[in-house]
Amino acid sequence: MRIATIDRDAAGPPPNAEWFPGGPVRMQAINNPETDGVQMLSVWFDAGARTRPHIHVCDQILHVVEGEGVVATADEKRIIRVGDVVIVPEGVWHWHGATPDSAMCHLSIKPPGPTHWDQPFEDWDAYMEGAS
Repeated sequence: MRIATIDRDAAGPPPNAEWFPGGPVRMQAINNPETDGVQMLSVWFDAGARTRPHIHVCDQILHVVEGEGVVATADEKRIIRVGDVVIVPEGVWHWHGATPDSAMCHLSIKPPGPTHWDQPFEDWDAYMEGAS
């Protein structure tokens, strides 16, 4: 058994800052995906920071543990808060991050596998307006 603590001070910069426009983001690996079979990261978004649009080859689970954020697909946009769990199906164009007025931390949980960061931006700034 191993116990991990979500700790912003233990988090570091993402592997590629271009994947996270809008403000600083820090990431903390919670486990070892090679031995555990699942990747768990805590992702700390400063207010306004977010991911660029991307697609995963497997389902992704986001569990909000602090603050308020937004998650959007091409068809839907939602505000997410502490305690919310979002399941983004494999192959779905999406992005997520903090709202303009609140920092956020979520856990990202998914099987190991590539993320396709080369997705079109479409009109993703408009997605920030009117999230419910």
